[in-house]
Amino acid sequence: MPQPIIAAADATFFKRQLGIIVFRVPKLKRNIYWKEISYEAISCYSDARTYLEQQGFKFKAIVLDGRPGVRAVFNDIPVQMCQFHQKQIINRYLTTRPKLQASIELRSIVQSLCQLKENEFTNRLNNWYEKWTIFLKEKTFNPETRKWFYTHRRIRSAYRSLNKNLPYIFTYQKYPKLDIPNTTNSLDGSFTHLKGLVRVHRGITQRLKRKIIDEILAK
Repeated sequence: MPQPIIAAADATFFKRQLGIIVFRVPKLKRNIYWKEISYEAISCYSDARTYLEQQGFKFKAIVLDGRPGVRAVFNDIPVQMCQFHQKQIINRYLTTRPKLQASIELRSIVQSLCQLKENEFTNRLNNWYEKWTIFLKEKTFNPETRKWFYTHRRIRSAYRSLNKNLPYIFTYQKYPKLDIPNTTNSLDGSFTHLKGLVRVHRGITQRLKRKIIDEILAK
């Protein structure tokens, strides 16, 4: 019989064109798939799913970091967008210490992401957008190109990211019986440990480095 699983999937890179993709079952604290990759393509995830299903695993749900296109590989099961990664995306757009009031308020809403129900978060986000709509539509004229552009592009991008990912940010609340994790933290912890080991053993050969990574991930 197929073994039902709820997995977290992500990829990390130790240096340019040397990375690894990992599928982990957080409840079991067990990595069930990993493979070295030179770049993070959607096919890496589809190949992994195909392989795991051939091995007798049946996906009940998946937790992803939000990489565009990967969700399509799992469009027949519940997909949870990692809330920690969503926070990181917003921090990249707004910084951790924004100065504009609109940015301060938006980041505050996002910081409460893990503590809110979906309807509460959605209402706060909608109220924020309604309050700052005119501000977000402000444009600036560039005399050199003689073109107009949105003045607050980074804030607009932050909001657009939230709005686009909203259907996946609270999946874990929609399927309480599945007990889906709301982050890929279990997997991210493994990546941090791996990168630390690679730095410590910086002078070893690639072959030995791969062996160490395989042994750690197999535990």
